[in-house]
Amino acid sequence: MKDLVEYIARSLVNDPMEVQVDQRGHGSKVYLNLRVAKEDMGRVIGKGGRVANAIRQLLRVAAAQEGKHASLDIDDPR
Repeated sequence: MKDLVEYIARSLVNDPMEVQVDQRGHGSKVYLNLRVAKEDMGRVIGKGGRVANAIRQLLRVAAAQEGKHASLDIDDPR
């Protein structure tokens, strides 16, 4: 699942080297944290959060195929 989020994020941003995804889990729950360059936040979130929600939906489908539940947080760069 981490690889899926990394692949999608790197495809969207201008600076793919700044994409970082951290994964941690507890049992059947998986938590992913996505960080991108400040300039690329708009590309990853999208207008009205549409891109971010689409990424989350794809992640949920991939997690369901493995019998898990997954959530994705997108960190705000400072």
